[in-house]
Amino acid sequence: MSSPRAPEDGQGDGDPPRDLRSVLVTSVLNLELLDEDLFRGTHYWVPTTKRLFGGQIVGQALVAAAKSVSEDVHVHSLHCYFVRRGDPKVPVLYQVERTRTGASFSVRSVKAVQHGKPIFICQASFQRAQPSPMQHQFSMPTVPPPEEEKYRVGLNRIAAQEVPIEIKLVNPPTLGQMQSMEPRQMFWVRARGYIGEGDIKMHCCVAAYISDYAFLGTALLPHQCQHTVRFMVSLDHSMWFHAPFRADHWMLYECESPWAGGSRGLVQGRLWRQDGVLAVTCAQEGVIRVTPQGSKSKL
Repeated sequence: MSSPRAPEDGQGDGDPPRDLRSVLVTSVLNLELLDEDLFRGTHYWVPTTKRLFGGQIVGQALVAAAKSVSEDVHVHSLHCYFVRRGDPKVPVLYQVERTRTGASFSVRSVKAVQHGKPIFICQASFQRAQPSPMQHQFSMPTVPPPEEEKYRVGLNRIAAQEVPIEIKLVNPPTLGQMQSMEPRQMFWVRARGYIGEGDIKMHCCVAAYISDYAFLGTALLPHQCQHTVRFMVSLDHSMWFHAPFRADHWMLYECESPWAGGSRGLVQGRLWRQDGVLAVTCAQEGVIRVTPQGSKSKL
């Protein structure tokens, strides 16, 4: 994976130390080639739920897809479904199908397999760069830069030291505010360690990993004081990539949930570069089963 390159400056507060390579590049997203279009991925961090982290599967699948396209195209979208629970005790095999290779757009289908069965399916679309006079975007929310405020670092168990990303929650709610929260949250996020300019494809793979952190939990915010989560997993995940960025520079992750019901929650997100450019848009639906707080089991 090489061209085009991620932006060199203008969107962050400088590089992390160069002697600390991001584990997301050296380990998590470093797949083993087994055969043509067949790869094996291992696990770096497993959540306390003992399930495979969905962002890892999405990121690794995108790495596998990107290795099957030419250097002059870049990913512009991906659409994924989680179909079975992943087993953290065994590696994941990624099978790539070269669905279509066109003059402007190419499509790759990826199947993640464990124990002989698919646990995840994904389609990624790649585009050769094309100029366009038609351009617009929303405006980035106005929030304090990550280096100017003492942000509360961490989102419960998510910010454990072994997790290869850094998170700074924007305007964390007080205890009183938690009683009536809107399904919206924002946080600054970046990969731990140094990735460098490199290939935008790799930064997109890292962003795919990052995008699943705390995302579905946005739908819980209005209900967290009345209900206890019994079961919560992702059903699908989609991403659209708009502009080059560096995933090892701080980006603002703006998340909101427009709807929840039927034991499901829908969330949408936008990843902003610090210079105000909209880099990535995300969407996800997941299963959320809750129990009213204070209810007692009849068993």
